[in-house]
Amino acid sequence: MNETKAARLSGQIRVVGAGLLGASIGLAVRENGVDAILADASPSQLRLAIDYGAGRAERDDDDPSIVIVCVPPDVVADVIEAELARYPRAVVTDVASVKLAPFHELQRRGVDLVRYIGSHPMAGRERGGAISARADLFLGRPWVICRDHETPRDALALVEDLALDLGAVPLEMTPEEHDASVGLVSHVPQIVASTLAKQLVDAPDSAVRLTGQGLRDTVRIASSQPELWVQILTSNGGPVVEVLDRLVADLSIVADALRSPDATGSRREIADVIAAGNTGVARLPGKHGQDRRFAQIVVMVDDTPGQLGRLFTELGEIGINLEDLRLEHSPGAQIGLAEIGVLPEVQRRAVDELEARGWRIASV
Repeated sequence: MNETKAARLSGQIRVVGAGLLGASIGLAVRENGVDAILADASPSQLRLAIDYGAGRAERDDDDPSIVIVCVPPDVVADVIEAELARYPRAVVTDVASVKLAPFHELQRRGVDLVRYIGSHPMAGRERGGAISARADLFLGRPWVICRDHETPRDALALVEDLALDLGAVPLEMTPEEHDASVGLVSHVPQIVASTLAKQLVDAPDSAVRLTGQGLRDTVRIASSQPELWVQILTSNGGPVVEVLDRLVADLSIVADALRSPDATGSRREIADVIAAGNTGVARLPGKHGQDRRFAQIVVMVDDTPGQLGRLFTELGEIGINLEDLRLEHSPGAQIGLAEIGVLPEVQRRAVDELEARGWRIASV
């Protein structure tokens, strides 16, 4: 995966849990020549991950330098405790999306946590399991590392090396900071997507047929596993409830304004919420973590083989870097819309060059 820099990790790593994250870690480190040992409570899941090339089965003489625990939140503390005991020379980390609850549980049990460092890669897909694993899953994604004052420098370095070898960007946070942050940027969005998608269950077919990219974008993550999310949300209930309370308050403001749209201040209330959303979305990191927004160009693409590839090729030929991309295609239509993001300073040149090559620009 990384052809320009040598791998930082070497020897053996052990991955417990051969689902999406575990298998993706195995695939990535194996590309760097690292011996990946896989373990999973499910024999079939383990065999599948091995068949996909994510690693090998464990042996009695294994001696990993680092153990990565990739199991559901309700058993993560149990597995961390077991791995610390089984491999007394290894550093143990985990990739659970909640950090404070397992940390407190391990403290309550009196487990020596000097060799444990909680971490969390902000990466994933709508579909889980080894079949969905990808070696580039973590590329460019934040990888939160939760250290404390007792964390040995060499142990911290191992977890940082793991993140860097996978192409991720290490970030240090306390468990409290992490859980509050993911409550806002990950856990509440899941609830919002799922509750909005729930409204489609009894919606008339005539409404569903009108679905555009806005709704698809908003409910994209609503296909996630309910069993897993029950564990995640109940483990991080406090921070999630704080965000939900603020969200409900804002929704109530809009609902009340719409009930009496002609009342003094109603239209301003609606406008203020929408405008605040503009301000919030402008803060989202762009490509390479830059806080800059991209200019949009919507290109009409004929629904024939090779057209999208031709668009990408010609953008490269005119020296335009594609910063973002969204595709929209209405059922029955013979064209699609490719909304491409470019740097604002090259937007005009990109439009002129594309039109000169025969592309139809729907909007800029």
